[in-house]
Amino acid sequence: MSIELENKFQAIISHAKEYGFVFPSSEIYDGLSAVYDYGPYGSELKKNIRDYWWKSMTQLHENIVGIDAAIFMHPTTWKASGHVDNFSDPMIDNKDSKKRYRVDHLLEAKADALKESGKEKEAYELLATMDKLLAADDFTGLRQLMLDNKIVCSISGTANWTDIRQFNLMFSTQLGSVAEDADTIYLRPETAQGIFVNFLNVQKTARMKVPFGIAQTGKAFRNEIVARQFIFRMREFEQMEMQFFVRPGTEGEWYKYWKETRLQWHLGLGIPAAKYRYHDHVKLAHYAKEACDIEYEFPFGFKEVEGIHSRSDFDLTQHQQYSKKKQQYFDTDIDEATGKPYGNYIPYVIETSIGLDRMFLLVLSQAYEEEKLVKEDGSEDSRTVLHIPAKIAPNKLAILPLTKKDGLPEIARGLMDECKSSFKCFYEEKDAIGKRYRRQDAIGTPFCVTIDHQTKDDNTVTIRYRDSMQQERIPISKVKELVLKEIF
Repeated sequence: MSIELENKFQAIISHAKEYGFVFPSSEIYDGLSAVYDYGPYGSELKKNIRDYWWKSMTQLHENIVGIDAAIFMHPTTWKASGHVDNFSDPMIDNKDSKKRYRVDHLLEAKADALKESGKEKEAYELLATMDKLLAADDFTGLRQLMLDNKIVCSISGTANWTDIRQFNLMFSTQLGSVAEDADTIYLRPETAQGIFVNFLNVQKTARMKVPFGIAQTGKAFRNEIVARQFIFRMREFEQMEMQFFVRPGTEGEWYKYWKETRLQWHLGLGIPAAKYRYHDHVKLAHYAKEACDIEYEFPFGFKEVEGIHSRSDFDLTQHQQYSKKKQQYFDTDIDEATGKPYGNYIPYVIETSIGLDRMFLLVLSQAYEEEKLVKEDGSEDSRTVLHIPAKIAPNKLAILPLTKKDGLPEIARGLMDECKSSFKCFYEEKDAIGKRYRRQDAIGTPFCVTIDHQTKDDNTVTIRYRDSMQQERIPISKVKELVLKEIF
């Protein structure tokens, strides 16, 4: 990462704390590594992103419904899913510093350094070699690749590495009141399995017909050894996942459909297409037929925000085997090749999985700007602004009476009462109007309305647009309509 981008990223982190978006968790006790709390504006933004996703899935698609499954699940669930045996990352320890690293992170950091020094070809070749070795589980080759590229520990400065080992990422705990009799269970590492074990419950009760989807949002937990980059990689995080069940043989076309549809969802927020790219997987997960990531260009480079995976019938087949209960669907549609119903089969699955916290960081990274301004008198000024899309902004409208007297607060309160049931509003009387505008810019409020003495004469107000800073007079009766038009 260049110094300029590193400085921007650190500025985003500082801004997020200063303006009530994200706080280090348990900060009065010096915090907890890779765990964060969302503040007043952060929790509102996070909710708005979640609602925007949920609406796009369950309201705009007639064949997708939602559930809210428990975090705790029967431990056999994770044996069936493959997480007990396969949910691990290749790790390596430095013998001198005793610090543990994820191997792919060390190699990716080396590739980033090569790119910054203008060695694009070498960086590409390094990552390509890494992908091939990871796909083959060639840990000896990976270690040699590190040594060949002179990768050293950031603390000790040495290349005195152990052999590479796999490290399981699941958190375990005990269920039961007496430790000796307690069963070991896991905090779920993903939300998907709660959907799969409820496949038939949902299909029957919601009267769903293949193809159909089941959506869910919720917390997941992974014991990341190398948690980093603010809220990008955390131990407790939130996922927004949708599992789409399809007839075997149609999974290829549905994979392409969801790959394109999900990218369009991102672009629908007004984010430039150049900031996104697809990354097709070389090493596929144990369940996948095809897989790709939608990556966004963060200040620290292109990184995964969402994954689209063709999971075949792996999950339902595994749960059928371990539970001894059929997970089949009876398809009454006629197969043109045979003239008979398709009959019983285990559906194939296309998964879309997006990290809510990563999407939150994406929005902040895209929105943050330190803008240089020139005043009317020619002097320079500046502002820090968050260009958050209006539909997901924490506050949609700030209502600002020019003074605390002359009946202006009463008019402002009347507008507040009219609008607050339709969208989130903010009311403030304190400080000069310019300072109040700057505060609203910093938290991303798209519209500010000032009630002044002219309002008493002609029932008009000054509305200010965050991004352009332009102002205009409009009837106070049109404010609600204007904001609603922009956020829906």
